[in-house]
Amino acid sequence: MKIAIDGMGGDNAPSAVVDGVIKAINEYKEVIFYITGPEEKILLELSKYDYPKERVILIDAKEVISTNEHPVMALRKKKDSSIVKALNLVKDGTCDGIISAGSTGAFLAGCTLIVGRIKGVERPALAPIMPGRRGSFMIVDVGANVDCKPEYLVQFGKMGNIYYKNVFNVNEPSVGLLNIGVEEEKGNELTKATYKLLKEEKSIKFVGNIEPRDIPTGDTNILVSDGFSGNTALKMYEGSASNLLGMIKDEVIKADIKSKLGILLLKPFLKGVMKKFDYKEYGGAPFLGVNGICIKAHGSSDGRAFKNAIRQTKTFYDSGVLEEIKKEFLSEM
Repeated sequence: MKIAIDGMGGDNAPSAVVDGVIKAINEYKEVIFYITGPEEKILLELSKYDYPKERVILIDAKEVISTNEHPVMALRKKKDSSIVKALNLVKDGTCDGIISAGSTGAFLAGCTLIVGRIKGVERPALAPIMPGRRGSFMIVDVGANVDCKPEYLVQFGKMGNIYYKNVFNVNEPSVGLLNIGVEEEKGNELTKATYKLLKEEKSIKFVGNIEPRDIPTGDTNILVSDGFSGNTALKMYEGSASNLLGMIKDEVIKADIKSKLGILLLKPFLKGVMKKFDYKEYGGAPFLGVNGICIKAHGSSDGRAFKNAIRQTKTFYDSGVLEEIKKEFLSEM
């Protein structure tokens, strides 16, 4: 497998990017990495490590697209940017997938405009994997498509179903519609129309509406949503988890000696909970519906997060998800 890495994407680039690649080289012997970015900067970071030189190929790119630039305009103007160079490696077939922790807007626009959509897919969707109490779940979409039609959401459900089935080896994943109530008639015009279509869709196991308060259980494998509602749910979920863990830490600091001894006994269990909510463990979010494996990593990713994003990209590749999505939508044309 060949993976293109946006060497200048993210708050900690290029050091964290290179660190993640080196960690992955030691774990995945059959992967070759193409790192895009200013050659002298990438080489300086690589010089800190001992690694097999034939496994890392540098693609010089002098420009960087920042998060405050207009995505489409930046893609057109900055042809020599690290993210555009990486996207083109996937477009021309040199690489099988791409990882970037850079501008989300530029990455999503570039995946659609440069890599291109799979035939039959109306709108690609960003689909992160989230930790639930009883298992991991996926939200499709969390921001790529703010305004949606019911048909788009049905496609989100089908793509999420294929991904979850193949990556997590779940024979019949459950698919729910994010809504303000469980009753069929609840919601706005979009959710009511989408409910009817999902109910009739034979290729997925639709379990009805899912209220936001039931998201954290993880009982529903795939949650379908428009990008606006999905992004709101995602950020609320992340914020709640972060604040809950912060409150626990605050209470530990204020605790007396007797309480701290009790907490010490619980430390292994608390570490396990904290690990589940650590975004670095998940690596990134797949962008489903584009004609390549595209993984958006968190902007503040460190080396471990990049290494896990590489693991996620390889799992996507090994499980044949891309081919399965193509096959599904080709059969409908």
